[in-house]
Amino acid sequence: MDTFDIKNAIKLNHFTVDMLKNILAKEYDQPIQKINYMVKNGDLIALKRGVYAFGEKYRTSKLNYISIANILHHPSYVSFEYALSYHGLIPERVYTVTSASFKKSVEYSTPLGNFSYQKIPAKAYSLGIDWNYSELEGGYFVATAEKALCDKIYADKRAKNLRDSEVLEYLEEDLRIDYEELLKLNSKLFWYIAMGYGSKVLLCVVNRLKRIQNG
Repeated sequence: MDTFDIKNAIKLNHFTVDMLKNILAKEYDQPIQKINYMVKNGDLIALKRGVYAFGEKYRTSKLNYISIANILHHPSYVSFEYALSYHGLIPERVYTVTSASFKKSVEYSTPLGNFSYQKIPAKAYSLGIDWNYSELEGGYFVATAEKALCDKIYADKRAKNLRDSEVLEYLEEDLRIDYEELLKLNSKLFWYIAMGYGSKVLLCVVNRLKRIQNG
């Protein structure tokens, strides 16, 4: 069984060691030795212990960094700056894939890039998350635009004592949120997330957002 055969069997561009072992066990008595050889040979890239990606030669599509972030640290969903850029709220390209989790904060530096996870309150975790599915990447979770913005504001020390009169300047100047994108946000969803957080600052922001959207 060569690497192309393994790729055809597993289909995904990245995967856990258990998924790989299930395929290799049909032909190899010691699948871990085969995995170690594939890593040494460059056929596989070790992202962290127990998580791998195929080398570029064997990929049939571009890597989905959101899906990779989900599998590196579970449970988690991509949020903060990366999701804000993903949804087009900020102009900058974000190179570190930023995620939220109700477990401890952690960072991974991998051959494919850096992945950062920030702890948020468990009570706010499940609100405002989209689930997407790809045959090549499986299912993956990413914050809605509203949740990504709420997560960012809640975690930002600059917003701790934010007043109503400062909200718009903070969003446009500090976070560089595009004004036209603010008008598209779902203020009702933003309010539910703010309530889930129990955050006065987020409620202040959503009240200002409603007034902006209502003209």
